Order: sequence, then C-alpha cells, then structure tokens
Amino acid sequence: MPNFVRRVPEGDTFERAVCVQCGFVDYENPKIVVGSVVAHHSQVLLCRRAIEPRRGFWTLPAGYMELGETTGEGALREAWEEAEARIVLEGLLACYSIARIGQVQLIYRAQFAGEPQFSAGPESLEVALFSWDQIPWNELAFPSVHWALQAWHISDGAPLGAPFSNPGLDHHPNFRPMDDSP
Repeated sequence: MPNFVRRVPEGDTFERAVCVQCGFVDYENPKIVVGSVVAHHSQVLLCRRAIEPRRGFWTLPAGYMELGETTGEGALREAWEEAEARIVLEGLLACYSIARIGQVQLIYRAQFAGEPQFSAGPESLEVALFSWDQIPWNELAFPSVHWALQAWHISDGAPLGAPFSNPGLDHHPNFRPMDDSP
C-alpha cells in the first residue's frame, strides 16, 4: 500500500503528496464546474438544490465536468440532469476562478431548444423560471450564481465578448495583479 508524504518534489515549487516508495506525485488540481444561465423572455431557469452543499437553496443548472466531454457538452448534460431541460448554448458568459474551493467555473449563456420544458431532476427539489425582480436573491446557493446572474443581466442578450470574471474584491488573498513596472 502506498505511503504518501507532503513535500516539494524535485523541480517543483509546490508542496505535493509524494509516494515514499516510488516517488509518484499525486497532483491535486482544481475541479472544473460547467453550467448555464438559461433564459426565456427575460426569465432565467433556477433549480432548488436537493443535495448538499446548500440543500434547499437556488442555483443554476451546473455541476462538475466529466472526463471525455467538452465544457459545452457538460453544460448541456447538467441542464438535463438538474432541470430535464434541452438547451442551446449561445456562448461563454463567464469564467470564475475560485481558489479558496479549488474550482474553475465556466458558465454559458443559453436558451431552451424549442418551447421551454423542464422539471426537477434527481439533484433538484424544484425548478422554475424567474423574472429579474422575482429572483430569490437571499436564497441563492453560491456567490458565483449571483455573479453569473448579474453578468447575464448586464449582457442583456447582446453579442457576447470576453467572458465576465471574478468581481475585483473576490481574488485569492495571495493574488497580485501583474503590472508593467520592473
């Protein structure tokens, strides 16, 4: 049975879990979350979570990307799994890098493929369309849901440019923006 210790492997700069017998390095990398803001006539689709974390709170149809799928395929799958909704992706709306929980979140702007049809999947208690003023802001599961909804609202259906990113005050404590000074 392997025995791992935490140390900085030769040629590396970060402490890692390293097998003392064979030197195998067990890299721990961020998880990729994919999802979408699905809109229909100025309303957005939200899912009330049936699982932890944040059971009972509202979120976008989103979840962890699986091996063997693209980010877009993952977003389509998550919309089906959580909301039993068939959707069409319009483009990448936002990319959030959340170091404190080891996640990179890619959120697409989307619409229904045809007339809106949806129902709660196994990870959702209920699913509903909300107009902007009906969104249960105090019951949103995660800060990134709030950010993505704000990004969707700001984009207002216009052609998508560069994706939105973390609000300026949400960077990791060790984050230092690059500057041009020597």
